[in-house]
Amino acid sequence: MAETLSAAQARRVALGAQGFSRRRPSSEVSVRHLHRAMQRLGVLQIDSVNVFARSHYLPLFSRLGAYDSALLDRVFLSRTTHYVEYLAHEATFMPIDDWALWRFRMEAFRRRWESDPQSWLSQNARTIAWVTDELRDRGPLRPAQLRADAPRERGTWWDWDDVKLALEHLWRTGDVAISGRRGFERTYALEEQVIPAHVRERVIPRDEAIRELVRRAARSSGVAAESDLADYYRIRDRVAIRQAIGELVELGELQPVEVRGWQRNDQPIPSWLHRDAVLPRRIDAASILTPFDPVVWFRERALRAFELDYRIEIYVPAHKRRYGYYSLPVLVGDRIVSRVDLKAERATSTLQVQSAWWEPQSQAGDAVPLARELALAAQWQGLENISVSGWGDATEAVADALRAVRNDVQRHTHAREEV
Repeated sequence: MAETLSAAQARRVALGAQGFSRRRPSSEVSVRHLHRAMQRLGVLQIDSVNVFARSHYLPLFSRLGAYDSALLDRVFLSRTTHYVEYLAHEATFMPIDDWALWRFRMEAFRRRWESDPQSWLSQNARTIAWVTDELRDRGPLRPAQLRADAPRERGTWWDWDDVKLALEHLWRTGDVAISGRRGFERTYALEEQVIPAHVRERVIPRDEAIRELVRRAARSSGVAAESDLADYYRIRDRVAIRQAIGELVELGELQPVEVRGWQRNDQPIPSWLHRDAVLPRRIDAASILTPFDPVVWFRERALRAFELDYRIEIYVPAHKRRYGYYSLPVLVGDRIVSRVDLKAERATSTLQVQSAWWEPQSQAGDAVPLARELALAAQWQGLENISVSGWGDATEAVADALRAVRNDVQRHTHAREEV
């Protein structure tokens, strides 16, 4: 591949690496499709906000189209041999075989807390020991089950926050793993009750683990700057990142490349292309993305590559929000063209488009593929209606396109029925 890429070529390489150059399955989405998507993603970030759909359901919808969400529940939320939760970005699902790759992060948490006599872990050894003993004796437990049997102190329950904090600290240090979820509530278990022995016993030196994670970040990114590679798995040690990049260049797995338009202080940002990266001739995808999709989750990269200046406004007072509570970026072709704030109103079976805005890369005609994706999103969530508010400069075009798209769908449906 060329040593210089245009900004549009870099976007196509990045989107191709994330699976957007592939057609969505023409048949029913299967477990095999989920595993293949995860091979490209590497991790699936978890988020509890459920206004439209929880974030971890969306990347698979973006790439595969409407699929049975119960399939994800079975593969990721139930106790399985395939995936486990850890801080492999923020809280994410990741392959269970990767557990040993994160031992360096687990040990860093342990060293930091055990060396500080003022840390919560140091000052709550008794709580830690009790929670560990309960999990060892009783097996995987939900927090509520632990609470029911918590010992009494001075006639009252232990502080419930202490039990939760103990579980979270033990999870971060790798002594505890998440064995599944009931609804959205985690079930905790000792590491050996979840992680296979051959995975637990692997010893991966820190430098080797970071090099492997940089390799995977580069493969999932296609083309990336140093900061992109560091952020993919949230590795803060830039010296280790640079060392890993240098080693991967020497091995021929990364190729230095200049991306036109990727600049800082009028100077090109050093970037690298993974050896398996492909430059698609075009990207035909149209997809609604979660803010926690790897395509856009790193704000610096989203702004550099897609001119998307994104901040989540969940914690912004309603009257101060610019775009909406939880607006979702919309991909059309190789461009982020819009953002839409969606809400699934179950009582009226309505997908509410609470706001819709055009982005700098939008073009005439983008409302039609956006409307099709909104119609598909409503179908995916089992919603019969779509409403569009008047908030945002894209709402009128989106409402018009939705009427045309839905009328077209109805005409084709009636035609099939007549045949």
